[in-house]
Amino acid sequence: MLRFIQALAVPVGLTLLIGSAAAATTPLRTGVDPNFPPHAFPKLSGGYQGFNVELGEEIARRLGRPLEIEGAQYSALIPALNAKKFDFLMAPTTVSQERAKSVLLTEGYLDNNFTLVVKKSRDDVKDIKDFKGKTVAVNKGSGPEEWARNNQAQYGYEIAVYGTNADAVQAVISGRADANLAGLTPSAWAVKSNPTIKTVSVIKTGSVWAIPFRIDDKVGRDEVSNVLKCMKKDGSLTKLYTKWFGGSPEPDSATVVSPAGHGVPDHFGYEAAPVTPRCSS
Repeated sequence: MLRFIQALAVPVGLTLLIGSAAAATTPLRTGVDPNFPPHAFPKLSGGYQGFNVELGEEIARRLGRPLEIEGAQYSALIPALNAKKFDFLMAPTTVSQERAKSVLLTEGYLDNNFTLVVKKSRDDVKDIKDFKGKTVAVNKGSGPEEWARNNQAQYGYEIAVYGTNADAVQAVISGRADANLAGLTPSAWAVKSNPTIKTVSVIKTGSVWAIPFRIDDKVGRDEVSNVLKCMKKDGSLTKLYTKWFGGSPEPDSATVVSPAGHGVPDHFGYEAAPVTPRCSS
């Protein structure tokens, strides 16, 4: 694992929580998949950059805390979180009923639909139904892997699991896999970076990405969920979306709309009691 402390300026008066001076200087610890552009990837000068990195930095800034970021393969992050190595994870984490039983989730911050990355020369595959008997590559431990396994019997494809999504994309380029199933944003970035591949089809999952905490850390989850509500309210989350993905999020998307309470509605850990965000300008 690689560890970096992101230097953050903390203006006086922006701290949302009242605590001791010692607590205010204790870094928040978070984990990312460092090979998952445009969400998290290395900077030439050291440290990480990407949508999720900047979102984590802004959360820490609004909480009046420095942020320590560590990179690891996604499959190792939730076990590390539950072992108290991290306070929360900024790696994109797909919400599912099963996952909501093992971690406590904030509200969503991005819709999480999937697509298929294939070689640009392929014109025989246009939809997931076309992959019967073919190989679909996925990132180990990810939401796309979970979706692929849940739908494998229906569509009849083989699944190849890779430690990073970049490796799964490379499997497509090298011919070891017919497609990479992944989120729309990392797939768009991969296609932009390599002219030999393209995306086909969009798989609407109805799911979102949220920030996971340990199941017993309700205080931490609620603090960060409050920040997300404030960022949606003041438009800063939409601005971050546009910076990294281009365009604007859909008006009814998780980037714009907050649920009444804390967490993801209709999932374990959601608290439906209406919350009034506590925001600082």
